[in-house]
This record gives sequence, C-alpha cells and structure tokens, in this order.
Amino acid sequence: MRARIPLHKRLLVRLLITSGLIAVCSVAATAWLAVATTTQALREEQGQALADDMEVLAELSGYAATHPDWTGVAATVRELSARTGRRIALTASDRRIIADSASRGTSLPPSAAATVDPLHTDTYTERGAQVPGIDPRAVGPYRLTEAERVKVAALARKRQACFSQFGVRTRLSRTPSGRTLVTDAETGSAPDYVPDACADGLLNTPTPSEDKAVKEVKSLGRACLTKAGLDPRMAALLGSEPAGLDARDPLGGKLGTEEARSVQPCLDKARRTQLDPYVAPVAELFLGTGDTPAVLFDMSPGNKAKVVGTAGLVLAVTVAATALVATRLVRPLRALTAAAQQPPELHVRVPVTTRDETGILAAAFNDLTERRERLEAQRKAMVSDIAHELRTPLTNIRGWLEVTRDGVVDPDPALLASLHEEALVLQRVIDDLQDLAAADAGTLRLHREPVRCDELLQQVAAAHRVTAGAARVELRTDIDGEPWLDADPLRMRQALGNLVSNALRHTPAGGTVTLSARRDGDDIALAVADTGSGIAPDDLPHVFDRFWRAEKSRSRRTGGSGLGLPIVRHLVAAHGGTVEAASEPGVGSVFTLRLPGGPAPQPYP
Repeated sequence: MRARIPLHKRLLVRLLITSGLIAVCSVAATAWLAVATTTQALREEQGQALADDMEVLAELSGYAATHPDWTGVAATVRELSARTGRRIALTASDRRIIADSASRGTSLPPSAAATVDPLHTDTYTERGAQVPGIDPRAVGPYRLTEAERVKVAALARKRQACFSQFGVRTRLSRTPSGRTLVTDAETGSAPDYVPDACADGLLNTPTPSEDKAVKEVKSLGRACLTKAGLDPRMAALLGSEPAGLDARDPLGGKLGTEEARSVQPCLDKARRTQLDPYVAPVAELFLGTGDTPAVLFDMSPGNKAKVVGTAGLVLAVTVAATALVATRLVRPLRALTAAAQQPPELHVRVPVTTRDETGILAAAFNDLTERRERLEAQRKAMVSDIAHELRTPLTNIRGWLEVTRDGVVDPDPALLASLHEEALVLQRVIDDLQDLAAADAGTLRLHREPVRCDELLQQVAAAHRVTAGAARVELRTDIDGEPWLDADPLRMRQALGNLVSNALRHTPAGGTVTLSARRDGDDIALAVADTGSGIAPDDLPHVFDRFWRAEKSRSRRTGGSGLGLPIVRHLVAAHGGTVEAASEPGVGSVFTLRLPGGPAPQPYP
C-alpha cells in the first residue's frame, strides 16, 4: 500500500511555495530599490549639477584669491549653500573644519569633491573660460591704488575716444587688479588695429604699484633661472609691461616658443611665491546633499499600480515555470518510487527520459536492478554448484559405506583409501568455501613478512614436482633479479599453487609450465604460464567466476571445483594487488599477479 505524502511535504508544493516567496521578495525588493535609488539619484543629480558645482568652486577659489586667509568665509559658504541647495564644507588638509553649511557634528562625505587652491587651479573665470595655473583674480601686489585706478581709467577713456574717431568700436573692461583695458567690442580681446595717433603708450605704462611688483617677480625669476642653469638675463623680459601681468600671456609675447617653454616654469614659480602671502591656504571642498531628508519611497497611484501589476505578472510567470519544472522533476521520481516498491522478482526498470540528475538516478536504479538480477542468478547457480560439488563425494562415501555395511564388499585398504580420497575432496571444497566466505566478509587474516620471490617460486615448484612428473610436464622457474614482497607467504603459496594446479591439469604431456617473477616499476609481477590448450575468448572474462569451468560437463578429470581462481583473485586483492589472465587457444595461458613490492630486510649489525 502506497504511503500518502502530506500535502505540505510534497516536493511540488514545497518548490511552488519557495519559488513564490522568492518571487515576492525579489519583486518587492527590486521595486523598493528601484524607487529608492531613482529618487535619490534624481535628487543627487539635481543637487550635483555641474554648473552649480563649478559655481561653488569658482566663487570659493575667487574668495581664496582675494583674501589672505579663510576668515569670514563662513558667510559665503552659507550663502552658496542656500542658493544651490547643497551642503558645502571647507576643511584644511588635515580635515579640520574651516566652514560647513551643515550643523555641527555632521559627518563629511567620504571624499573631497575638489581642492581649492588659487595658485593651482582650473576653475572658471568670470568670462566662463578655463584658465590653467593661477587664478586671474589673485593679483596681490599688482592691485592698483584708488588714485592709480582713476588715472588709468582716464587714459583708457581717452584711448577709446581716439579709437572711435577712426571707426574702431571698443569697450572698456576692468581686470581684477583694477586696471582698465580697451578691448574690441565684439571679441573682447585687444583690438587688431591700433591707429598710430592712438598708440601713445601711456595706457600700457606700469603704475608705481605694478612697477614695484614687476621688479619683485623679476628678482624671484632671476634666482629661479640661475638655479635651473638658464640665463638670468631672461628675467628682464618678464612682465615688463602691464599686459605681461595678464595670466593669459604672462610673458607678454617677448620670447620665442622654445624660450617661453624653458622660462615659463620659473615665471610660474616666481609668481606663486610672490602671490602666496596674499591668498588663502589650500583647502579641501566637500559637497553633499542638503539638510532636507530625501524622500526614498514616494510613488504616485499610477506608479504603484505599475509596480503591483509587474509584481503580479512576475509572480504568475514564476509560479507557472516552477510548476512546469517541478512536474517534470517529480514524474521520474514517482516512477522510481513505484518501481522500488515492486516485488524483487519483477525486476522493473524505469525509462530514462531526462539527462539531468533525475535521469542519472533512474539510470543508476536500472543498473542496480540489473546487478541484482545478475547476483540473484549467480546466487542460484552457486547454490546449485555447491550442491553438486558436495553431492558427488558424499554420494560416493554413502554408497560405499552402505555396501560395506550390507556385507557386499569387505572394508579392505583400497576401499578405505578411496573413501579417504573422497573425504579429502569434500574437505577441500569446504575449505575453499570457507576462504571465499572470509574474503567476502573482510575477515581474511594476513600475516605479512618480507618474502623473497625466488624462494617463494621454488617452494611452489617443489610442491608440484611429483604431479608435474606424473603428467610428464616440465616445471620451470624464471627469476629476474632479487625482487621482494611484503606478503603472507602461506597465502601466496596457496594462490600460486592454485594457478600451477590448473596449468598442470590443462597442459598435455611434453608441455611446459613456467613460474616467473620480475619487477615492474614499484610492483612485482608474478606469472604462471603454460603451453596448454588455452581458453576461448568468450570464456576468458568468466575464469574468475565461482564454480565456473570451461568444461561444461564438470568432469573432475578435466577440472576442479571451480573455486581455485576466485580464491586467487581474493587473496591477491587482500594484498592490494590485481590478477589478470591472457590466453590463446592452442598456444597456452598466462596468469599474472601484480603486487606492491616490498623492501629487502636489513641485515643485523
């Protein structure tokens, strides 16, 4: 009667429940994560717009360029934070807070967004162009006094009026140092055409403040050029005109390309050294989200309906796919269960319909069924063979005893010798069966010791000299070197004796039986070769089966009990070796034992 499996324990139900839970959890987690990350990403994207970031960096760099320290920057930071909606924090190189728009104790972002250093910057200028190097707003000692600004502005207006007389449209612009420049009205750069009447040189003449600063930078430049191995007189060309103070053309076009390339590093170093006291120290800029907490899960009814609908669709598809897969998985398992519950004599086989683990299990079950059939057939055959082997000597003994008891024959020595021989046959069969039973049970005891192969073969040959002489078969030994075995000598003589007995039994008069030993790598190969009738190719795979005989008539004149070779196989396996047979009908047979070699015993000192 089939046992009914509870519903909650059925594989199909458990797979469905598991897949359903996984689908629900995965869909819910994916939906939450998608909404959360999308909302946060949008907020971050809005808060981290490139324009806002560059505006913050440019304004703070301008503050650093126009102030010798960061005192008072907190108000600028708060104003920028309120305008951009970002958290802005300035720290020293050791992460000491200089100014922070967030409340005290708020942790900083993991890494700085930028470094604020007006002497090494690539921030936007007020015209939107990127200027590598020194922030143009860092003017330091080049800043004009109020009187100088008024004077230079008057000269600029005068030049602009001159340009207008010749039809050149210009406009006035002021540099961070306070100098007023006349530039082209369209391009914003210096006019391409300067009328001779307007080129009086007064506007470009350095003011006293600029002249003092130029002399200072020349002095610093000469020291740098000398240290670099260059001509210090090149420093006379550095910043000789007010235009040379413009960061876009610091050399004022006075030098060639190669000369400018060699002098430029010293000029940059001199200017940074000159401006360093006038700018704020280097600071790290950290940018983050504002103080308003992000809304991580805020969906409209339409979005909620989409998420719910998607989750339901995914759940339905998952359940359907799982049901299909589980049904295909359970079908062969049910067939296996039904086959296993059948009586042993039916030998039911399960069709293998898949090539997965279930198909492998079904194939293994079929192999097990086939092995069980073979074992059952062997068991029946062995019982029949044992009965036959025991019946023959017992029948002979019983028959002779009955006729002796009835007085038909006298118990003379010949009769007693015949009965003794039958008893020995019976004893030999029982001993062989006992050895096989011990080998099958794993209780076969071995008394290992170092064994010389030449002595072992000579002992086996000596024990069969009489039988070989009676059969007129030559018995030889062939030893290659001095191989040693770590084995039980009694069991090894028994195994080799069985092989020699079989060889003598199947070798005609005038033939040869050879016992040989040789080393084969780490193993020792012991072989028994004969020049007998050989074994047919179809019979060769069965020579080690119990009670098997090539002579189907089971005559004792041509074969023994059929247990000798199985005993050989078990004895060799107990020693950790293997046995193999090779034969050619009409030529002879070779049985080879391969056993692990052993070291020779060390002599006593």
